[in-house]
Amino acid sequence: MSLVVSFSHMAMAEENSPNSIERLTIVGKHNDINTIPGSVQVLAEKELATFDYTDIMRVLTSVPGVYVLEEDGYGLRPNIGMRGSGQNRSEKITVLEDNVLAAPAPYSAPSAYYFPTFGRIQQVEVHKGASSVLYGPRNIGGAINLLSRQIPEEDLAGFFQANMGQDGFAKLHTYVGGKGDNIGGLIEVFSYQADGFKNINQTETDSGFNKNDVLMKTMFSSDAFFGTYQEIEFKLKYSDEKANETYMGLTNDDYQKSPYSRYAASQKDNIETEHFQFQVNHFVQLNSFSSIVTSLYFNDFNRNWYKASKIGGKGLSDGGIELAAMFDHGLLDEPLNVDLKANNRSYISKGLQSHFDFDIEDHNLKLGIRVHYDEMDRYQWIDSYSLNTDSSMTLTSAGVAGTDSNRIDSAEALSLFLLDEYQHDDLNIRLGFRFEDVDIKRKDWGKADPSRNYLPKETNNSSSAFLPSLGFTYAMTDNFVVLANVNKGFSPPAPGNESSEAEKSTNYEIGLRSSLGSVNSEAIVFYSDYKNMHGNCTVSQGCSDDNVGDQYNAGKVQVEGVELKLGYDFTASNIRFPINASYTYSKSRFKNSFESKLDTWGEVYSGFELPYIPENQLQLSLGAHGESWEGNLLFRYVGKSRSSAGKGQIPVDQLIEARTLLDFRAIYELSHKHTMSISVDNLLGKKYMVSRAHGSIMVGKPRSLILGYEYSF
Repeated sequence: MSLVVSFSHMAMAEENSPNSIERLTIVGKHNDINTIPGSVQVLAEKELATFDYTDIMRVLTSVPGVYVLEEDGYGLRPNIGMRGSGQNRSEKITVLEDNVLAAPAPYSAPSAYYFPTFGRIQQVEVHKGASSVLYGPRNIGGAINLLSRQIPEEDLAGFFQANMGQDGFAKLHTYVGGKGDNIGGLIEVFSYQADGFKNINQTETDSGFNKNDVLMKTMFSSDAFFGTYQEIEFKLKYSDEKANETYMGLTNDDYQKSPYSRYAASQKDNIETEHFQFQVNHFVQLNSFSSIVTSLYFNDFNRNWYKASKIGGKGLSDGGIELAAMFDHGLLDEPLNVDLKANNRSYISKGLQSHFDFDIEDHNLKLGIRVHYDEMDRYQWIDSYSLNTDSSMTLTSAGVAGTDSNRIDSAEALSLFLLDEYQHDDLNIRLGFRFEDVDIKRKDWGKADPSRNYLPKETNNSSSAFLPSLGFTYAMTDNFVVLANVNKGFSPPAPGNESSEAEKSTNYEIGLRSSLGSVNSEAIVFYSDYKNMHGNCTVSQGCSDDNVGDQYNAGKVQVEGVELKLGYDFTASNIRFPINASYTYSKSRFKNSFESKLDTWGEVYSGFELPYIPENQLQLSLGAHGESWEGNLLFRYVGKSRSSAGKGQIPVDQLIEARTLLDFRAIYELSHKHTMSISVDNLLGKKYMVSRAHGSIMVGKPRSLILGYEYSF
C-alpha cells in the first residue's frame, strides 16, 4: 500500500500549491467520486459536525455496506466490518490516519485494541470493493481513511468546545494554528470522559473512562529547492486512556430486570492504554503534471486490559458469568475466587512509503511502494482475588509477569502498486495491480520461562499475492453514471494460522449513480466470493484463553447484497431541509462444512449464515436549517442477526433482536463565533442488546443528553 493522492496540472508556485486535505485524501480533487468505479463515500467536516459524534460507529451507520458491533457504548474500541468481512476489532478492514496504517500491528496482530480518537478527526473516507484495492494489507472488505486536523490556511485560527451530559459525560476540544508564507503550525487537544451508564452491583466503582489526545503539527514550504515547490510536515501525537471496561455481560434474567447493571466480580476490570505517533510527510511538485509524496511513520502502543478471566474456576463462557450472577443475588454463602488476567501487550509499527503521481496525455498514473515492520510483545500474568461476602475484593495471589502468555509476533512486509486511470470522453477506465509480500514470525517462550532466558519456539510463515483490479465508469448522460468493477482481495495470515493460508476473494460490483437537480442517488449490487475466509480468536468474541491468538480458516464463503443511497435537499420559506437515506441488504453463507474453536463459528455446515450480519439496515436523517439555527433527527434501523453461525430460525439464546433508534441534535448561533447545542442520543430511551459475548448479553447505551458550547475564530 502506498499513499494514494492525486495532484495534476498544478502550477509550482506556492500560492497554487494543493492544500493539506487534498494531499492526504485518498480521493483528491483530481479523482471526482463519480469517476471512481467503486463504492466511495466522503464525510467532510461539516457533515461530521451535524451530530458531533465522538463514536465513529454512529457515524459509519450512514454508509451502506458497513456493519458495526457496539460494545462499550462510547466507541472506545470500534468493531467495524464491510460487506460481511466481520466486525471484531475492525480486524478485517484497513484503517488509516492521514494515509498511514493506524492499527498498532496491522500484519502481526490485526485485532489490536486501538483506534484513533474519532472526535478530533476532520474528514472520513470510506472505500469498499475495487475502490480500496490500493490500500492494504486487507482490501477485501474495504478501507477507512481518517484525516486528522489540518493546519489552518489562515494566519491564525482556533476553536474551543465544551460539552457536559448525563452519566458524567464531559468533553473538551480545542485547537489553534495558522500559516505564514513558508511555515505553519497546529496544536490540538481533545479530552473526554464519562462515569459510564452501568452500575456495578454493591460497589462504589463506576464503569466510566477518560481519554486524552494531543496532536501537534509543523509545516515548512518553499519553492527554492531545485526550482520545485516542496513541503515537509512533522506530526506528533500522544494519547492515553483509562476505562473500567469488562467483557462480562448479563444473564437473560438480569438483562430483562436490570439491563444497566454489572456484576461485582467485574469491579476491578480496567484497561489502560498509551499511544505515541511520529510521522513526517514530504511533498514535492516536480512539474505541472507530476508529484511525489513520501511518509515516514512510527507508532508505539501499549495497553493492559486487566479483567476477570475465571470466576469460581470457570471461564466466562463456561459458567463463570452465571456464578457471578448467583453471588450478586445472594445465592452463594462463601467468598468466590476470581482470576484477573493482565492482558499486557506492547506494539510497534513503523515504515516508509512513497507515491509517484503523473499524467501522460489521457492517462493518470500512480506508482507506490511501502516497506513496513510491526510487532506485538505479549507478556501477561494472572492475579487471584477473593470476592468477599461484602462484595469487596482481596488479592490472594499475585501473578508473575510472563507466566500466562509470553511471546513476540512480528511481520515484515513489502507493498507495491500501479494504477492507470484512462479518461476518454465520458468513459473512465481504471486498471490496477497491487503486490503484497509478507513474512510473519512468532517467538514463544512459553509460560515456564518468564525471564526469556532460553531459546524460544519459533514459527514462520510467508505469504505473497498479486492482486489485479479492473473497473470503469461511463456517463450515459449528464445525470446518470454506470459503474462496474472486479478485483482480487487479500488478507495475510496471522502468526496463529497453522496452515499459513491467506484470505483471498474475488469481489464484484455493478451500480448506477444519478444526479437530478437536488436529488442524488446511488445503487450498487456487490458480490464477494471468498476462497478462504479468516476468523481470529479473541477474548472479545468469547474464545477460551488457550485459543486466543489462533486464526481459523473457513474456506469458501459468499456474501452478496444491495447498497442504496439517496440525498435530497430543498428550501422552503428560507429554511433548508436536507434529507439523506441509506439502506443495505445482505446475505451470507458458508459454502463448506468445518469445525473451529471460534465461539461465533463453532461447528459449521454448508449453508450456514455468518454471525452478526443483519439482513436489513436502514438509516434516515432529516434536517431543518434556518439562518442561525438547525435541527437534525436521525432514524436508524438494524435488523435482527445471530450471534453464532447457523441457518433458519435463530435460537432465542443466539438472537440479537432488531432495533430502531433515534438521535437528535439542535444548534443555535448566539453570534458568528459563539454557538450552543443540545444532543440526545437514543432519544426514545430504547433498551437493546448489542452482542452475546461469552454467552452473556451486552446492552447498548441508554438515552443520553448532552449540552455544548463552541467558540471559533
